[in-house]
Amino acid sequence: MRVHVKNNHASPETFPPTPEGEAVFTITRERFDDAAARYPHVARHLDVCIDWDLEHFADSMRTAEVLVCWDLPTANLARVAPNLRLIHVIGAGVEHLCPMDWVPPGVTVVNNRGAHADKAGEYGLMAVLMLHNRLPAIIGNQQRARWESLYSTPIGGKTVLVIGTGSIGAAVARRCRTLGMHAIGVSRHGHPLDAVDETHTPDRLDDLLPRADFVFVAVPLTPETRNLLDRRRQGLMRRGAGVVNVGRAATVDYDALAANLRSGHLSGAVLDVFDPEPLPPGSPLWGLPNLVVTPHVSADDGDSYVPLTLEFVFRNLERLLDGRPLVNVVRPELGY
Repeated sequence: MRVHVKNNHASPETFPPTPEGEAVFTITRERFDDAAARYPHVARHLDVCIDWDLEHFADSMRTAEVLVCWDLPTANLARVAPNLRLIHVIGAGVEHLCPMDWVPPGVTVVNNRGAHADKAGEYGLMAVLMLHNRLPAIIGNQQRARWESLYSTPIGGKTVLVIGTGSIGAAVARRCRTLGMHAIGVSRHGHPLDAVDETHTPDRLDDLLPRADFVFVAVPLTPETRNLLDRRRQGLMRRGAGVVNVGRAATVDYDALAANLRSGHLSGAVLDVFDPEPLPPGSPLWGLPNLVVTPHVSADDGDSYVPLTLEFVFRNLERLLDGRPLVNVVRPELGY
């Protein structure tokens, strides 16, 4: 089975190196071989090309059956890659490939859903605790050399509204509940989940937002989620509530968020996703009161992200060889 791995050359600001000097998301030959050693029964069937950008893309894709990548040239893919059966996108979000009307018949697209859960769960709990303990305001006071005692109560009994209860949202909800918080989940399907105390569909958001002390946004960017937490809905939030966004920037109206932070309607926010990225030095977000900016680091881990990714890749290669259903299948009509 021919496998083509497409790595992207990128700046250190976009894809920072690990302590070993490799980019966080780079699948090197050594990393691939380490994963293959755990799946020898799969590896013996593979012929692998480790590539950069489009250096050998056209030649390799003439015979490739599997493509592992972040992005790809989608035009005329059925002609460029006539044998292609599987595309593994090495991130959870696939909005950069939408609309997915370019996917040829017989090709399945899968993503990295689940690889981010542990790291993002810890980040999410940290962010909620920061908001509860007024850390955005305290950090701002420190920068101005201002002494102001901002007290907070224990967090038990507070309510977190998790919009998007996939692997990341569920991980955050579980950790919040260990501290005695009440977790409300919102998902497209609305099915009950062990991670939350109650689950609802997005059409209930207007009723749920006034109940939340903290709103944690972890949805992919789709036509349904674009501007989901808009100006009107932010106005429904209780005064003093906090917002965390680790999904995609366009799911939250940041202009409205800025106004609500300045007015004090919202007490604080932690944002990890922006458009564009990196966030330009001249962006007004840098100077907003009670806002913590993190540079898209909530879910990615320089030590384990590629090994986790390759675990997903090899599990699906194993399933492909055995004729079993694949995991993490993306539904093109939904965009995730």
